[in-house]
Amino acid sequence: MENITLFHGSNQVVEAPELSQGNIHNDYGRGFYCTQIEDMAKEWACKNQKDGFVNRYELDMDGLRALNLCDGNHTVLNWIAILLKNRTFRLRSPIAIDAREYLIEHFAINITSYDVIVGYRANDSYFQYAESFVENTLPLRSLNRALTLGKLGLQTVLVSEKAFKQIRFIDAEPVNKTIYYPKFFERDTNARQTYVAEIAKSRSYRDDIFVLDILREEMANDDPRIQRILFE
Repeated sequence: MENITLFHGSNQVVEAPELSQGNIHNDYGRGFYCTQIEDMAKEWACKNQKDGFVNRYELDMDGLRALNLCDGNHTVLNWIAILLKNRTFRLRSPIAIDAREYLIEHFAINITSYDVIVGYRANDSYFQYAESFVENTLPLRSLNRALTLGKLGLQTVLVSEKAFKQIRFIDAEPVNKTIYYPKFFERDTNARQTYVAEIAKSRSYRDDIFVLDILREEMANDDPRIQRILFE
């Protein structure tokens, strides 16, 4: 495999990332969260309305096992199931509590055998989509469209010691909040507007799927009804 360039937006220069410093309650658990898009990392560096840094790295992919949740072989339900295992959800109803257990059991992927994960970044907007779906208020088709159209970007996450041994720091560049915070804010606002638009369009649910349908029908990952919605 070839080397890939990664960018990490931060409030500091990170020359030697360490797996042990990662937060176990992040999207994919403990890891080092990066992106392959430099401007995206610059926006993340200024998300708190402060100047930051974009750190650039080269990752040697040779011998690394990579899981790409957006490669067409996995679905948004796999992504949500992983989030449910790692992130803290507000489960405000019996349906949501049952949905968490069911989705983890039937849709979660064991990521412990992987070194690198590529997938959606669950910022506030995307996390809102996930919570609404688990609460049975957002149907699967709208969830899938909102994630696709939201354009909040993908993240590449190092999740094993092996991966950390194969990443090399190249340099770091200061990032100006007056330039990149407005871009961060605009991207997030557009994602929220996309969510609202999808809710408005979801007026007919007769051919859609809610999480309660998945529970009642005991649907699995390869269920043709789910495949029809996600790949139409």
